[in-house]
Amino acid sequence: MFRLTVCGLLLLLSSTTGCTSSTTSNTARTAKEQMLISNAIDQSLDKVDFAPLYGQKVFIEEKYLDCVDKGYLLGSIRHRIMRAGGTLVAAADGADVVMEPRSGGVGTDTNDAFIGMPEITLPGMLTLPEIRLTERKTQYAYSKLGMVVYDAKTKEVLGDGGVSLAQSDDNNWFVFGMGPWQNGTLKSDVAVARRLPHGMKINRMPTQVAFAAPAGHSGIRYASEAEVKQ
Repeated sequence: MFRLTVCGLLLLLSSTTGCTSSTTSNTARTAKEQMLISNAIDQSLDKVDFAPLYGQKVFIEEKYLDCVDKGYLLGSIRHRIMRAGGTLVAAADGADVVMEPRSGGVGTDTNDAFIGMPEITLPGMLTLPEIRLTERKTQYAYSKLGMVVYDAKTKEVLGDGGVSLAQSDDNNWFVFGMGPWQNGTLKSDVAVARRLPHGMKINRMPTQVAFAAPAGHSGIRYASEAEVKQ
């Protein structure tokens, strides 16, 4: 009887199937690609000395700048000018100096290398499969930026200007199909960003939404006499 019961349960389990599925989606550009590019841009701008712009009214001429993530690049330049004590203006007429940034190349590239045996096709339609013992997949981002600053009135160049080049990378290692083990500038950048400075509190947004009325207003509106009669 026990055997019949066990056999019946096994038969029931074998005939019963279950499945679950979930749908995921990705943005057209991966987050890793965007992070690599912004990392390279930040490294490029780290090599630019914005200190001479202290106390100056600065106009940024954008017409020579054409690259991917132009918004992030321009926003980062604006931020660094303001941090250096410069004032941004909307037109060259009201500026003391004009800055012209340009791009010599902002983008990504990939490299795939492995130790093992490539796929080999033999006579007689026989094919030996590819064997990868150790594999490294790397994605690079490059940022080459040129900058020049000149006097808005005299058009005289202020300093030599120059070109700043930087590279960021993300390496993924696989050994006998296991991995990835990661390293590179992107992983280091994320690791630093995840650390909370000593003594700094986390500024979290409230989990409930609340507003306050402007000064001088109670925030309470009473119905008019006409509205009451309606």
